[in-house]
Amino acid sequence: MHVLFEDGGKFLAARLMSQSESSIQAEMESGKRVKLKLAQVLMQFEQPSAVELLEQASDLAKTMDVDLAWECAGEEEFGFLQLAHEYFSDKPSVVEQAASLMCLFQAPHYFRRAGKGRFKKASAEVVQQAIAAIDKKKQVIAQIAQWAHELASGQCPAAIAAQLYKILFKPDKNSPEYKAVVEASRSTQTAPLTLLQQAGAIGSSYEFHWQRFALEFFPKGVDFPAVIAPAVCDELPLASVQAFSIDDSQTTEIDDALSVQGIGTGQVVLGIHIAAPALALSPGQPLDKLARERMSTVYMPGYKITMLPDNVVQRYTLAQGKDCPSLSLYVCIDEATLEIVGSETRIERVPIAHNLRHDQLDTFVSEQWLRGEATEAPTERPSVLLALHERLSFLYRLACQLKAQREAVRGKPETFNRPDYNFRVDSSGDAPRGDESVEISVRRRGAPLDLIVAECMILANSTWGQWLAQLGVPAIYRSQASLAPGVKVRMGTKAAPHAGIGVKSYAWSTSPLRRYVDLVNQWQLIACAKNGATAALVAPFKPKDAELFAIVSSFDAAYSAYGMFQNAMERYWTMRYVQQREISELIGTVIKEDLVRAEDIPLVISVLGVAGLPRGARVKVRLDRMDFLMLEVSASLVERFDVVSANQAADEDDEEPAIGVHLALDVNEESAQVSVPSSA
Repeated sequence: MHVLFEDGGKFLAARLMSQSESSIQAEMESGKRVKLKLAQVLMQFEQPSAVELLEQASDLAKTMDVDLAWECAGEEEFGFLQLAHEYFSDKPSVVEQAASLMCLFQAPHYFRRAGKGRFKKASAEVVQQAIAAIDKKKQVIAQIAQWAHELASGQCPAAIAAQLYKILFKPDKNSPEYKAVVEASRSTQTAPLTLLQQAGAIGSSYEFHWQRFALEFFPKGVDFPAVIAPAVCDELPLASVQAFSIDDSQTTEIDDALSVQGIGTGQVVLGIHIAAPALALSPGQPLDKLARERMSTVYMPGYKITMLPDNVVQRYTLAQGKDCPSLSLYVCIDEATLEIVGSETRIERVPIAHNLRHDQLDTFVSEQWLRGEATEAPTERPSVLLALHERLSFLYRLACQLKAQREAVRGKPETFNRPDYNFRVDSSGDAPRGDESVEISVRRRGAPLDLIVAECMILANSTWGQWLAQLGVPAIYRSQASLAPGVKVRMGTKAAPHAGIGVKSYAWSTSPLRRYVDLVNQWQLIACAKNGATAALVAPFKPKDAELFAIVSSFDAAYSAYGMFQNAMERYWTMRYVQQREISELIGTVIKEDLVRAEDIPLVISVLGVAGLPRGARVKVRLDRMDFLMLEVSASLVERFDVVSANQAADEDDEEPAIGVHLALDVNEESAQVSVPSSA
């Protein structure tokens, strides 16, 4: 005696060994013994053998006409034996009975399972819908096969080209386009990206990098909806100063300006004036939501994605010739010793007399000129610079003093062993295409105008950070516990020392048009300026506010990702610069293992043949091949100079940069993802 039973959606047969009231013992063809409940047994039979029954019934079930079986089945619930009687004969064989069971089981769109061996046929409408769905699925499978064949032949179907970046970076794994790429990749044993490149799908490497970033962070596009920038309703007093800003020529979001009063009186008042959009915007309003979605302006050579719409920026930016609503920090300084003797925060309108551009003035505004030692006349805006000479000279002396004081707290001086670089992409103000001419120039770290602005902003951020903490008003701080290796800068809602800068606390507050954290802190500062000791009761964000913690987390993630993208785009344009100038060799310095940093351009590359050389060794390398898609440069050692750069060898802040773009579309896991790491 044999039994037929179902286990895990499969039909199995075994030889009956023993039987009780509720269970049986059976032996499989393999010799394995199983214990079954009687409820699992669908049939008991003598002949044929278990193996023969399964084979013969399976073959017979494949020949059965499902439509005829559906016609034969009654409207009420029925068992498979009933169908066997109707379909085959009044006395169906064991094989025919089992075939009927398998046929019913394998046609769920015709028959719904209603219990052990029992079924109920679907309505004609449901059957037609199921047949249409099956036909459609067959068509999709055929389409996938056709697309996969075209890809394997080096041609990219239009449908896949239209979905290219979604397939690579944010795929719908159920889409036929994605499945076609996976199938073609498997059949050709070729990586998906290489396959798509060979098929001509990727026409622009710049577009490749841009789409990767945009799909992740700006899936709805970078354009803003139409919004109106509200006016500042507060009646603000007019400050009795003539302020000036110092920014790059490409800066449209002018957040900060400076003023100096009282030179020659023994006590000088430094004014640090910050654009005050927080006077007009409120948490939860549409403009706040727009800013919070982006968290920061995104910078890249030749283009930027602003945190706020341009009409909003222009409403609150510190533009020359206007009286601009500002949050001002006035710092009283002893003119002889340059010691700070007090500070005050005001909300006011500030006359902006000049918008200076340091990239136009850095060459002329030197240390010698500020000390009165240079006699050369300025070439840019001579009357303005000569009028500001005394104030700029004082600010430079103050900046040097503030820097020295911070370095004393740090325990070691700040060193600038590498220059900063300015990128100029000839894109005529539009978004770059990726093939424009690019210029790279050096911007020396610690240049006088740069130092003036940096130290004044550090002074404002640290002073306001301590003031917020004293009043018990929560804010968003940046802190660093120590300068020990591996101790990173963190963001939080409590005031804590920033060892890297050398201040007791540091709350970003000076760029509210460009960073959402600064806008949040400005709301808190305005509450302090208006309410003093009771500010904690009325400030928009209260102590242990969950919203504040959420902002910290979101900002940290977005700001880090934006920085990685900026680094990747700077690497891209540096490679374009090398290509456009046909640079085949360059001089660089070994920074770690096989990595070399170029001396004259912002490029770090892996070089064959430098492994084992000491850190700081100067070498000449040959550039062999550049991959703009992966941002990789192949290079080899040409010559080693017997000179070690002391600055590079002692630069403890160097970290191994990630080189290129690491893309992985894992065919086995059917996942597509791209990760662009930070590059130097």
